[in-house]
Amino acid sequence: MVSTAYQFINVPTGIWIDERGRVVRPGESAWTSSTANKYGGKVLETHGEEYVSALRDWVINGERSKFALSDEEFQKRMKPRSSAEMEADASFKLAVWFHENGGDELAAKYWKRAQELNPDDWNYARQDWSFKPEEAGKKWLDKFQKFDKEYYPGIKK
Repeated sequence: MVSTAYQFINVPTGIWIDERGRVVRPGESAWTSSTANKYGGKVLETHGEEYVSALRDWVINGERSKFALSDEEFQKRMKPRSSAEMEADASFKLAVWFHENGGDELAAKYWKRAQELNPDDWNYARQDWSFKPEEAGKKWLDKFQKFDKEYYPGIKK
């Protein structure tokens, strides 16, 4: 699963891979425009113009780009997955399997478990919510209101 391998926790996410197959930037919020909108009184910002500018710099300058990370800097930014995050991923995969094989009750149990183990991973919640779209907006807003981190962090230099 790509989101597991590259530690994607929200969408849209971009990862930079050069012509040699070397990852030069880990998964980051990948918007193409900057916005600031309020949802339930809380601001959600995207930093798309900053991201696109950095991406263009990398396209022009390649490994000389100030945004292309050295192997050492890349390694610093990629944290090892905790046991809870690994269990969350396994729970998520079980949920998908149960859902695809007619076990919706067990799927719901494992989606819930994945979200409890790794509440910062929005992909787990989104997958769960996709089965009841009429509830998704309210559930997203509830989670967003309680979220104490930047929802879409800007690009780190």
